[in-house]
This record gives sequence, structure tokens and C-alpha cells, in this order.
Amino acid sequence: MKFQRLSHLMLFLVFFQITGAQETNKPNFIFYLADDQDQLDYGAYGNPKVHTPALDKLASEGMLFKKVYAGQAICASSRSQIFTGLYAMENGCMANHLPVKSDVLSITYYLKSAGYEVVLAGKSHVKPSSVFSWSKYFPPINQRYLPLESIDTYLENVNKPFCLIIASDLPHGPYPSDTDYTKEDIYQLPYNGTWVANWKPGYYQNIKDDNMQLEQVLEMVDNHGFRDNTLFAYSSDHGITGKYGVSEPGLRVPLVIRWPGNIVPQSTSETLISLIDLLPTFLDIIDVNIPEEMDGKSFYNTLKGEIEIVHKYIYGISTRQNIQKCAVFPSRMIRGQQFKFIRNYNSVDVVESNYGANSNVNAFIEIGANRFPSVPYEELYDLNADPYENDNLISNSTYQNKKEELATALEAWMQDQNDFLLTHKMPLLCPTLHPLDKNSQWNTVSSELESTLTTNDYISQHYNCSVLGLSDLNTVKNSNLFSISENPIKNWLQLKFNTVDAYRVTLYNLKGQQLLQKDYNKIDNTTINTRFLKRGVYIVSSYSKNTKQLSNLKFIKQ
Repeated sequence: MKFQRLSHLMLFLVFFQITGAQETNKPNFIFYLADDQDQLDYGAYGNPKVHTPALDKLASEGMLFKKVYAGQAICASSRSQIFTGLYAMENGCMANHLPVKSDVLSITYYLKSAGYEVVLAGKSHVKPSSVFSWSKYFPPINQRYLPLESIDTYLENVNKPFCLIIASDLPHGPYPSDTDYTKEDIYQLPYNGTWVANWKPGYYQNIKDDNMQLEQVLEMVDNHGFRDNTLFAYSSDHGITGKYGVSEPGLRVPLVIRWPGNIVPQSTSETLISLIDLLPTFLDIIDVNIPEEMDGKSFYNTLKGEIEIVHKYIYGISTRQNIQKCAVFPSRMIRGQQFKFIRNYNSVDVVESNYGANSNVNAFIEIGANRFPSVPYEELYDLNADPYENDNLISNSTYQNKKEELATALEAWMQDQNDFLLTHKMPLLCPTLHPLDKNSQWNTVSSELESTLTTNDYISQHYNCSVLGLSDLNTVKNSNLFSISENPIKNWLQLKFNTVDAYRVTLYNLKGQQLLQKDYNKIDNTTINTRFLKRGVYIVSSYSKNTKQLSNLKFIKQ
């Protein structure tokens, strides 16, 4: 680990014991985060057909940023980076649905220590709660829409400085079929050509619906008197085009910030920044020392109208594992003020060098490479001349020195981040939701490869890896962690644990397919509904989060 977080924690606490939490005149922070929306899909960014008047008005009242990047084009990873100021490899959430490392410090710690309430309203998609310990959490309505009434009530009653994060589920799918749009209404983005995806009208409708939510939030801010002393920031976690990868449409995001009296209205910025810079900027604004180990940097001077270089380089990664259409195809990217360099570590050009001794692992490595047959090992783009990456300059001798400069800087950053691509030939990440070797509605696996991967085939990480492959099932023995009793009339299993603990319970069929997984905190028994199961043999797996013990039992559904 590149720093001692514990020693920093002690210094941080001592600092606030000495200074106290002086709340007078502290600005409030509101951060509105959209989900899966391209930078170019806003009126303020040049799309005349999409309906975003609330964001467009916000831009006219503040500063619009043109060169802002997510560190990863996937929900959980991008959010975890925003809320920690750390890139993915450092915070631990390098794939979707993963937790950050338990010793990471987040926005809740830093701002609470400074006397703020830190509130999340809407979508979370970050964990564990011990790291993201919100002062209050207002979940989305029907798992879809912002809890606007709760937000309004909070703003009416809050009596101390606050940071309110409003995380919308929109315009992320599902996309409605009943919309105000047709394909003819869709603006042709420069990187999509004339082709219009079938889901685009529904995507536009979701954008329109989210605009209405943003309008209501901005009205609440005004009605409760918070406009003048509140920095209001708006962004998207990543783009929908290029999602999962490291292309410009996926990583380049909108950012608009309004702060009356501090930011000149209708201003724009070409400063190169990353979403990991938001947290250190908030800290800088309230005169809190920014930890040296934080990857993000403050762009407070940019907000004040100064021209500055915040980063010489910014970075992005892609793993493409633990997602619906999962594949072994990791990429890393670096961009400077003009040029961008990408390395695709499992391209067809180099796939044979990634094989090891395990034939099953090799098969999935080969499948991953063949999923992207036209993607080369290395890419180099002049983003000033070629903003949408159409002309790969990697073989152009004129740019050889620039390629070497960026490749060297990228490798140095990867070393600093303890990137597993430097220590493992072609690592497989243990899935928490979407396994490589299981069939699903998104993933097709041959019968020869189905359920062939075991826990030992994945690299060791900071989170629980409790998958079962076929070889695991053949060695299932009686559990010394829990026992099962069945009530066939009520269609449930009762699990009785030997100790009161926090457990993860997973149900598998004999093909190793995961049917159910749920986390329980501080329990000694629970039940599993078996009504949906066909007759057959199943495996119940229980993992103790305290002792790190994994135990399995067979269960026969009569």
C-alpha cells in the first residue's frame, strides 16, 4: 500500500480537535449526478434536439467544463472514485459491483470531520457502508426515481453546513417504449455516424424525465434560500456510448458548476481534470488540508477564473469483468493536454503471450481477445485534431517519442497504483454478480467451459471470493459453520449458524450457477425461500465475514 491511512487518520482527527468545526459562512455543496449520459447529449454541449433546459440554465449561471473525465466508464467504479478522490486500483473498486477497501477514507469521513452533514439521495452503488457512512440516506422511489419529497424536507430543516449528493438513476435503462421521440428526432453524434440505436428514443425520454427532476431540485434550492451560499455541481458518472471501455465518449463527461459570487456566469474551462478532483476541490474550498495520498487535485483556482494546469496527465482503466457481457479484456489509458495513449492488454495481437498452465483460464482469455478482434494492442490519438479517435497514430514514426513518453508515464502510474496487470499475466477477477463461466441472458458459455472456473483461478483481492465451480461441488462436505432444516410445506430452508456473525449466503445448482446471494449482518439464523426451485440437488454456501470461513451443504429439493 502506498501510504499509511491509519497515521493520516490520527493527524486528521488531531487537526480538527485543535481547530474545531467552525460552521460560520461555510458553503454548502450539492452534487447532482446523472447516470449513463454522454457529454454531448446536452443542449449546453451542442445537442440541439435533446431536452435539457435545466442543465443549460445552470451552465448559463456558472462554469461549463469541456475536458473532464471519469476514471472508469462503469457505475460503481466511477462513483467510488468520485467519493474517495482515489483511482480505482487504489480504492479497490476496479470493476462494477465491487466494494472499496475497508481502510479507504471517503467524502463522508472528510466532510463530517469538517462539521458537515453528508447526505446521499437516490442511487448508491457504492460499498461498504463502513466507508460510505452517510449522515442520512434517502433511497430512490420504486428503485428508480429521486426521493424529491425527502430532499425537500431535508433542505427545509437542515441547520448546519451540508454536502448533499443527489444521484439519479436516469437516463440509465430500462428505456421506455412509449416516448415523446422517434428515431428521426435523434441528433447524429459525430462518433455514431447515421446509425441510430433502437433504444435512443427511450434514452432521450429518460433524459427529459431527469431534466424535470433537476428542475425541481433547483427550485427547492432557491425556495429554501440556499442558492447564494451553495456550490451546485452537475455531472454524469460516465457516457452510455463507450460504456465499459476507455474511449472518449465513455470517459469524457459533462461538468457544470454554479456558485454565485464566486464563479463568473456563462464561463467555460478547458482545464483537464478528472472526477476524482471534486472531493479535493471541496476540501480546498473549506480550507481543509488535502491528503498527499489522494490521487485527485484541487481545481479551486479554475473556479476562481484562473488558468491553471491541474494535471499533466489523467488516467482511466477498463476491466470488462463482473458486468453483464463480461470478458477478459483489460485496458489502461493516459491522456495529456493533447495526446491520448491506450494499451489493450489482451488484444488478439498479444493474446498468446497471456496464456498460462490452466487450459480453462486460457480458454476465457482467448474468448476475451476474440470479442474485440479489431482492437489493437496500442493506440495513440491527437485529440486536438482527432477528438473522436478515428486515426490511430501508433505506427506513425513522427509520434514515436510522444508514444514512448505516454507509455512510460502510464507504466509509472500503474506501479504507483499497484496495478495487478504488472504482477499477473492476465488476471481473472472473482465475480460478485456476473461470472465468466456461467450462462445468462447476456453471456453464452459452451457446455465444455460452463462452471469450470474455481476460486483458485481468480487473483486474490480485498473482497470475498465465494464462487463454486464443478470441481468445488464434487468436494462439498458437511459444514462446520451452519446446519439446515427444511420445511417442505412452507417451502423454506432454515439456516442455523454456530455463532452470531455477519454472513454471505449463496445458493447454487449443481452446474455451479448462482441462483441467490444475500448478505446478513449479525445473525444466528435465517431462512431461504425454495418455492421457485425445481426438484433436484442444490448447494447452500455460507461465508463468515469475520472468520473468512466458507462452508457448504447439499440440499435436496423433493
